[in-house]
Amino acid sequence: MTATRFRELHESGTFLLPNAWDTGSAKILESLGFAAIATTSSGFAATLGKRDQAVTRDELVAHVALMTAAVSIPVSVDAERGYAETPEGVAETAGLLAEAGAAGLSIEDYDPVGARIDELPRAVERVAAAAGRGLVLTARAENHLYGIDDLDDTIARLVAFRQAGADVLYAPGLSEPADITRVVEAVGAPVNVLTVPGAPSVPELAALGVRRVSTGGALAWAAYGALRDAARELQVTGTTGFRKGALSATEISAAFGDRPVTGTP
Repeated sequence: MTATRFRELHESGTFLLPNAWDTGSAKILESLGFAAIATTSSGFAATLGKRDQAVTRDELVAHVALMTAAVSIPVSVDAERGYAETPEGVAETAGLLAEAGAAGLSIEDYDPVGARIDELPRAVERVAAAAGRGLVLTARAENHLYGIDDLDDTIARLVAFRQAGADVLYAPGLSEPADITRVVEAVGAPVNVLTVPGAPSVPELAALGVRRVSTGGALAWAAYGALRDAARELQVTGTTGFRKGALSATEISAAFGDRPVTGTP
């Protein structure tokens, strides 16, 4: 089972969990040898022409089903706040994602409707509702993405989430080695760190005891940035130097199948 394989990755060492934004990017990441991937809420929303936190649960579940059917490695799902206002709804979302083939999911404590961090008892209740589905459950404390630089509160939240059934703890936005070390030492469970500007490198994070390193929407936005640059080159100079950065025929075949590719991709 992919969930079992995904759980085993957290048992020792440090591994990369790049975030794919569509099925094609998932297959490319698999072809590069990554052991697992995650979805990205902002990157997936962009594929639908939407902003982050504007995707429906049905859209997410369909997206996950397509992605898990396309790759053989574990897929963890950015499930935002659970796509429901009640714990029962969060539990239903977790079940739907499990049925769609997910190996794990993450639940965060930020409420976009109220534009606030959930009170801790409510956040804990929602994490507990997502547990027990056989998936690797990651609980996210969103303080540092929304200007609340209170590490003590973040750690208290992560510890409470662990006690509520979370398998992995995650406080996106942390970049200082001392802060990351405090989290690793306090929570008593595998910790995920997001690659953000100014954060330690992956080897440095491994030395701090971090078990998992993810990219969030960064890869998707880098890809869209490459599209913008290529389109501007074509528009402004009429040249196609951007082709130098394209996948080769061999790489396309490795990611998407062995059917012979002719001509220039």
